[in-house]
Amino acid sequence: MTIQKITTSEAARLTQDPHRCPREERENVLEIAIGRELRSHRRKQEITVAELAAKTGLSIGMLSKIENGNTSPSLTTLQTLANALRVPITGFFRRFEETREFVHTKSGEGVELERAGTRAGHQYNLLGHIGSNGSGVIVEPYLITLSDMSDVFPTFQHGGIETIYMLEGAVDYRHGESVVSLLPGDTLFFDADAPHGPERLVTLPCKYLSIICYPQNT
Repeated sequence: MTIQKITTSEAARLTQDPHRCPREERENVLEIAIGRELRSHRRKQEITVAELAAKTGLSIGMLSKIENGNTSPSLTTLQTLANALRVPITGFFRRFEETREFVHTKSGEGVELERAGTRAGHQYNLLGHIGSNGSGVIVEPYLITLSDMSDVFPTFQHGGIETIYMLEGAVDYRHGESVVSLLPGDTLFFDADAPHGPERLVTLPCKYLSIICYPQNT
C-alpha cells in the first residue's frame, strides 16, 4: 500500500464544504428537481422534445430550459405539461419533496455490540445505521474504545471502505503490509478488504471513530 501525504496547497485546492452551496444553485434546487422529473416522464413515454413542444404549444427552447433547471415554469405551464404527459402535476415535485433519513444518537446512547474479531478491552458502540435508501450503499459509524494494552487484533477483514478518525490516545494501525501511527486528529481512509486493525496501542485509552461503507448486497 502506498500512503499519500497531501500538501497544504493540495489540501486548499481539494477542500470543499459539503454544506456550502452557491447562491444560484440554492435558488434553483426546485427548478432542477422539476426539470429532472419532466425529462424522466418524457423519456419513459419515448416522446422527443420536439413532439412535446407540438403537444403543448411551448417552444423547444423553453422546454430545454425547463428540463435543465434554467427557468422556473409557471403553474399554468406545469399543468399544460402534466396534461400532455398524462401525469399528476404533483409528480414534477417528487424528487424535491422526498424524505431523507437521519439518525440522532445522544451521548452515551450508542448501541454496544460485538463485531467479528472483537477482543476483550475493545468496546464498539454503533452510533447509527442507515440502509441504502436507493443508493445501494450502507453506512455504519462506530465509536471504538481500546483499553487493554495486551490485546490487539490487526487482522480484521470485511467488505467496503473504512475511514478512521482518531479522537484520543495513540495507536499504530496496520493496513496490509503497512503500519501507520495515528494521533488525535489523524485520519486513515482505506480498503477494508485488506487485513487491518490496531497493531500496537501506544497511549491508552484509545478512542476513534470508524465509519464503514459497503454495498448493500455484501
